[in-house]
Parts: sequence; C-alpha cells; structure tokens
Amino acid sequence: MNRLRSNQHEFQGVGGFRAFLGTPAEKVTFPATFYWLDDDDDIRPERLNSFCTWSDVRRGKVGRSAEYHLYYSAESEAVVHRARAGDLLVIARTKDDRLLAMLAPADSTIGAQLLWLFGLDLLSGRPDAIELGAENSVSLGLAARSILEDLGIEAEEPQPDALGLLLDTFGLRFPGTVAFSEFARSTLTGIDPRAAPDEALVAWMEHEEALFRHMERHVVAERLANGFMMEGTADVDGFLSFSLSVQNRRKSRAGWAFGHHVEAILQAQGLDFKREATTEKRNAADFLFPGELQYADLAFPADRLAMLAVKTTCKDRWRQVLAEANRIPAKHLLTLEPAISETQTAEMQAQSLKLVLPAPLHATYREAQRAWLMSLRDFITLVQGHKTIA
Repeated sequence: MNRLRSNQHEFQGVGGFRAFLGTPAEKVTFPATFYWLDDDDDIRPERLNSFCTWSDVRRGKVGRSAEYHLYYSAESEAVVHRARAGDLLVIARTKDDRLLAMLAPADSTIGAQLLWLFGLDLLSGRPDAIELGAENSVSLGLAARSILEDLGIEAEEPQPDALGLLLDTFGLRFPGTVAFSEFARSTLTGIDPRAAPDEALVAWMEHEEALFRHMERHVVAERLANGFMMEGTADVDGFLSFSLSVQNRRKSRAGWAFGHHVEAILQAQGLDFKREATTEKRNAADFLFPGELQYADLAFPADRLAMLAVKTTCKDRWRQVLAEANRIPAKHLLTLEPAISETQTAEMQAQSLKLVLPAPLHATYREAQRAWLMSLRDFITLVQGHKTIA
C-alpha cells in the first residue's frame, strides 16, 4: 500500500491476490475485518470491520490486459495506517467470503506466527498464496489455535468423549485448576509422561483445553438463559462483570494448567524440585532444581542447580525470567509459543536464556533456530545429569 502516493486506499501485490480472489468480470465487494497485531500480551489486537473491493480497473478498455486492484475502505485507515514500510500484511479469504487483513510489525513474533500458520515463507520462495485445508496447510493443533486465539478467532473442535463425565462429576461449576488438570490427565489414555514427556505435555494441554472450552459453552449458555435483569431492568453491570470473568478465567486457567501438567511430568521422571520456589528477596522461580534448601546453601555447587520458568506465551515477557535465581546464570524458559521471531530468539541467546519447547512445536521455527532449541526431554536429561556431578 502507498498512502503517500495514492488516495485510492490500495493494497499492492495483486499477483498473489489473484490466486485466491479470482478474476471476476465485475467489481466484487468483500466484507473485511482489519487487524493490527503486535507482540504485546496485555493488549488485545486492534480490529475493525469494514469492506474491500476487488476489480479490473481496465474493464471495458479495448486492447488493454486486465489489471486488478484491491482497495480498502477509508474507514479502515485507523488500523491500516498503523503499518510502515517493511511491515507484514497477510490477507485471508474465509469460506463465507470474508477477508481478514492482518498487519504486523516487521520482525515481530506474531508476524512469524502468521507466516507459519498460513504456510508462507517469504524468504525461501514458498508460495505467497495457499489454501488452508490443502495438503501443505497446518493442522489446527495447539500451536495454530493459540495464534487464532490471538486474532480473536475460535477454531471449531470436536466434543471430547470425557465431557459428559466432566459435567456429571462437577456439574456446571468449574472445578479448581488442580482438580481440572488431574481430571484431564486421568481421562486421556495412551499417554506415557516418562517415555514421551514432550508428547504428553502437548496432549494433556490440548485435551484440557478442549474440555474447558466445551464446558464453558454449557456454563455460559445457562447463565445467558437466566438473563441479566435486576428489579425489572437490564443488569448491564452484571453482564459486563460476567463477560470479564469469562475472559479472565480463560487466561489464568491456561497458565495454571500448564504448570500442573509440567509438575506431573517432572514427578513422573523422579526429579527433585520445588515449585514456586523463593530465591533472592521476593523473586521466585516456577520450578527450582533440586530445591530451595540447596539453592540457599552457598556451599552447594551452582552448576548442580537449575531453574525452569513456564509461560504458555512469552513474547516480550521472557525478560522477567532474567531476574529470577541469581545463582543460576543460564536460565531456562518452557513455553508453548510457536514461531517466535529470530530477532527475539537472538536476544534470548545474548541474555543466556535457553528456550525449551515441546518437541512437536519445534517445526514452527525456522531451521536456523531449531539447533538452539531444547525439548522438554532435553531439559530433563540436563537436570538428571546434575545428579552425576561429583
């Protein structure tokens, strides 16, 4: 797009657009949602609903070949004009003929995640247009759903077989996070946290996420059916409070579930550790190996200590880990964040922070990054090796 040279509000790059917008004889208007995305975890993506038009601007001109242009509406400028030269634009067409125009800063993690999600790679010559659902698309596993959630899009998922048992056991009241995670693990068969810790972590998280989402629908449906009325008038504050509680529960529950499942795997591996361990001053480590007593004992060798921070997503928040456990210079951070940008991982390396991801998520990273990544199995092996140090 070139807002300085044109008043037509045009997205450039029509060659790629033709692959999925076609070559219609008449002008076509698409409803469109525009997103501005960045790596700030605390701010929901900016979005605006409007429209785009796609047409052959040489239609009816004898002897002139077709020239298609994609224009965005003037009202969408509030989002579109946040982009600068070099930023990323990904446009997707949904099954119901709506366009999603997603803009992200250059070298951002969310930009790298969009490229991975849609099977695009602008550096290695992979196609600049692709159909999700084709053989070269990405299956909607844990990583893909986390990116769609950042966009405010919920992917449809089948109802888990254990949902009926979950509702029979707890009714329409969410159990505590420990009980919920224990239930998720107990109702998923064929999982071996000792032999396959990485696969177990992903499977447990996906299973609990599916259980939670479907239970949430039942809970929210019942509350909406009861209505939000107080003394004959609409209870707006009650509705807003309920809506906020739903959003907050989603965020906090995922983090707690992640920690619970990691703890279950570490226990299955027979490791010594302290969860939510206190180190210096008020600093705390999510997992400290082998424990607080050894950490506090200055005679205990520092090279036999380890710490593991756990964050479902990290983006810029990874820097918080650097202040934890001063006796341990090499920090480890376990995350479920797919496709973190090369810029971010280079900064992590410079700060002696090692990124740990379940092995199935390594494929979301560029090949140059993968040699540096650790799997959960790798980290467990590292900690087990500390016991053999004299």
